Amino acid sequence: MKFFAPSVETLIDEFAKLPGIGRKTAQRLAFHVLNLPKEQADALAQAITNAKQTVHLCPKCQNLTDEALCPICSDPARDTHTICVVADPKDVLAFEKTREYHGLYHVLHGTISPLNHIGPDDLRIRELLHRVAEEDIQEVILATNPDTEGEATAMYLARLLKPFHIRISRLAYGIPVGGQLEYIDEVTLMRALDGRQSIE
Repeated sequence: MKFFAPSVETLIDEFAKLPGIGRKTAQRLAFHVLNLPKEQADALAQAITNAKQTVHLCPKCQNLTDEALCPICSDPARDTHTICVVADPKDVLAFEKTREYHGLYHVLHGTISPLNHIGPDDLRIRELLHRVAEEDIQEVILATNPDTEGEATAMYLARLLKPFHIRISRLAYGIPVGGQLEYIDEVTLMRALDGRQSIE
């Protein structure tokens, strides 16, 4: 049974489609937006529209950007011999908060997950292999989450990267198994990065 006007129900339904947003939270968000002054509501709608129109994948690292290259790939001060491979763009932010890593990144946009019908061809693995083949890469740090899917993805990548004869490392286990990088504090993440080990 519908309790609100159709346009309000539609707004609630759209908020409820967001990850981690239940029906009650969707209702709160909808009413918050409806209570905003028109200028703020318009600014929010415009920000969403602009982001969808201008944000694309960096052709080099596959991170999100609205420029030709993302700010990290275009920074001449970065160490261009090291690539840190992460599953999602939000993981890049987690590493950048530590201020300890100065190399480049590669974003896979997911992990191998047979249960969710996500295979290697659904990820940005081909682009990673191209970078390692074409650039002077000396180390690839596999920084996927320490859960089942992350481990499977890391081991798969390690096998693909082995013929390149470069250092392949995995984050040290200062991170709890099953944890998500975006929720790990900077100190733990920094120790995990410092204690990374080669994969034999």
